[in-house]
Amino acid sequence: MTPEVSAERRVLVVEDEPDLRELLTYNLEAAGFIVHSADKGLDGLAEAQGFLPDIILLDLMLPDIPGTEVCRRIRAADRSVPQPAIVMLTAKGDEIDRVVGFELGADDYVVKPFSVRELVLRVNAILRSRGRPSASEPAAAPAARRRYVVGPLEVDVDGYHVFVGGDEVHMSAMEMRLLIYLVEHRGRVRSREDLLEDVWGYKPGVSTRTVDTHVKRLRDKLGEAGSLVETVRGMGYRLSAEHPVVVGEQA
Repeated sequence: MTPEVSAERRVLVVEDEPDLRELLTYNLEAAGFIVHSADKGLDGLAEAQGFLPDIILLDLMLPDIPGTEVCRRIRAADRSVPQPAIVMLTAKGDEIDRVVGFELGADDYVVKPFSVRELVLRVNAILRSRGRPSASEPAAAPAARRRYVVGPLEVDVDGYHVFVGGDEVHMSAMEMRLLIYLVEHRGRVRSREDLLEDVWGYKPGVSTRTVDTHVKRLRDKLGEAGSLVETVRGMGYRLSAEHPVVVGEQA
């Protein structure tokens, strides 16, 4: 049975600039979110454990530990509980900085200065991609959800749930996007360039270890179903064709 989704929408803002932190808090609360904030990385980690946010807006330049380290620790935490989406906020706009952020498990990357209105729209878009209505939308009545079943793996696309052998496995937004893409292209080899373009939205020609890092993390999370994600040496990755993809709906 699919767990019921809470109507609350929680955002944690980890930002050391007081004016920007207050501005983000004010606008997010005005948009209907429940907001907690912190001005240091370690305080943000403590808040994340107690507050259990849906999304963390994470500044990379913090006074105690870097935001990248905060992101790494969150992604390395207990995987038996849902992990928040992480949006990195930074003054650095170079592609290599975005690559590092995505490799650590960030879901989005926003360069300062930015439009607060646009950022709120991005937060809402991430919530929708995770199967949760935005703060401005009422929670919808339960509806039929698309799902894929591949051997021991079950992916509830619209409900944003993944199960292996009947046990739920919690995914980040990027991991979920990668998994769905591989399932929908089952049996077909997808090069790293294909994945960077189609899943991450990178331009052709970018060469990074982002794909390898995420595939390893995805396999680890999938446990017994991790072997479904196959490496084709010198070419890329594919989802095993050993099992058919059963497409169905569930209430």
